[in-house]
Amino acid sequence: MSTEQGSDDAGRIRDGTGGPALRSETSRLLAFSDGVFAIIITLLVLDLQPPRVARGQLLHALVEQWPAYLAYVTSYLLVAITWLNHRAAFHRVVSSGKGLQWCNLGVLFTTALLPFATSIVSQAVRQGDRADERTGVALYGLAGMLLSASWLGLYHYLTRRHDLVDPAVSRGFFPAERARAAVGILGYGLAVLIGFVTDPLFALTIFLLLPLFYSLTSSGFYELRRLRRPRG
Repeated sequence: MSTEQGSDDAGRIRDGTGGPALRSETSRLLAFSDGVFAIIITLLVLDLQPPRVARGQLLHALVEQWPAYLAYVTSYLLVAITWLNHRAAFHRVVSSGKGLQWCNLGVLFTTALLPFATSIVSQAVRQGDRADERTGVALYGLAGMLLSASWLGLYHYLTRRHDLVDPAVSRGFFPAERARAAVGILGYGLAVLIGFVTDPLFALTIFLLLPLFYSLTSSGFYELRRLRRPRG
């Protein structure tokens, strides 16, 4: 084995999934991103607080908090599928650089907006004021559009930078993911429009359906299923 090849192998570590080896710099990027996703998940659950009520009113108060539960489930699913897509993307990356790192920071930045947007929309729906509901829906939809746009930027960057991607990866993978990100921008924008024109609850329904769509079409979802299969 040549000295150059040995140095290249030393700079890589296995991802533990049977996939391509990851360079140590890409592995550090993944580790940092995983930590950020863990913090975001933790912040989401902080909005679920026990109600302060008189004796005998706890069940009624818990039921009245259904907007907080719906917002939590919706955002949790969105963060979860974002994490799965993130790992699916970077397990196809064999090298990193400042451009990719900035694209990744953009994804983390927009994902980190979700706890704030989730808290605002759940509070607005609990209070029942239609104007505040529309504002909360618009804020959440904007956060979803920004998140989708950040993914669009990352996928577009990887579509153009073939030198950063494992040669075994199909050339059509990242362009297809880029199209899915564009669907998110349109989907969240449409949800906001419907929430303003009709009932904000319709927008909340679309917000819930979008993560379900991404979970069913996610490469990360299919890779998770592949990993659960027993090896022959």
